[in-house]
Amino acid sequence: MTEHVDAGPGSTRQFEEQRPHLLAVAYRMLGSHSEAEDAVQESWIRAQRADPAEVRHPGRWLTTVTARVCLDMLRARAARREESLDARLPEPVVGDLDPEHEALLADLVGFALLVVLDTLTPAERLAFVLHDMFGVPFDEIGPVLDRSATAARQLASRARRRVSSAPVPDPDRGRQRQVVAAFRAAARAGDFTALVALLDPDIVLRADAPGGLRTFRGADSVAQQAMAFSARAEFARLALVNGAAGLVVARDGKPIAVMAMTVVDGRIAELDIIAEPTRLRTLDPSVFDYDGAPPAGGTRR
Repeated sequence: MTEHVDAGPGSTRQFEEQRPHLLAVAYRMLGSHSEAEDAVQESWIRAQRADPAEVRHPGRWLTTVTARVCLDMLRARAARREESLDARLPEPVVGDLDPEHEALLADLVGFALLVVLDTLTPAERLAFVLHDMFGVPFDEIGPVLDRSATAARQLASRARRRVSSAPVPDPDRGRQRQVVAAFRAAARAGDFTALVALLDPDIVLRADAPGGLRTFRGADSVAQQAMAFSARAEFARLALVNGAAGLVVARDGKPIAVMAMTVVDGRIAELDIIAEPTRLRTLDPSVFDYDGAPPAGGTRR
């Protein structure tokens, strides 16, 4: 017998209470805040059409509906990529290094993990995100995928093995900042030796720029790229990128790049740069609203 609820999934109160959770699910599924907003909006439209009497648990119902919407979006994206071979980095979430933003971004999935999630099939990603990140049981995940609970479990297990390859960042954000600040200082000074010392020997650099996605591996190769960045390092400031210390680069309020860094054991293990102008326009413009130069008599944070 269906359990009656005071408010169905289509009620404004119920939906707004669930919105932060639904956005979190959608962002982890899609790796794009703007697309996550679209997915949640589509979930709201579907919730409006639902019969409240047929919904036992509105929150869980909204979670699975949002997951279905994201699954469709991921499948469409995979088809486009097969046609265009257009590889892109996930869309970062960027904020200032202040207590309010730190609290808001603390639970965000790290950028390195997002990159690995992007390599999963849509079904693997859904099974892993719903089960491992949000505790949804496999007997509820299976119907979303039109598969059995056992098959959903196998998909999550396969995804888990892939995800285990992602570097785990230093949990101490203060140590992260020290390494990122030292990287910025070495880049500004054009100090190749100092740059190499800050980089893991097996570092991977991914640069999403107008010419497409490029990848560099190894401390020497990445340090050479950082040397080329030295002219723009003057306009970089510390920021939170997906809850970890990183850099944003802007001049006269115009965004140039976002740099997501994964710091492990005091060195940068992965460096992801988003410098494609159309992608930067989707970010909060306030994080780029500065002149890019350190204030007189001091250094920019």
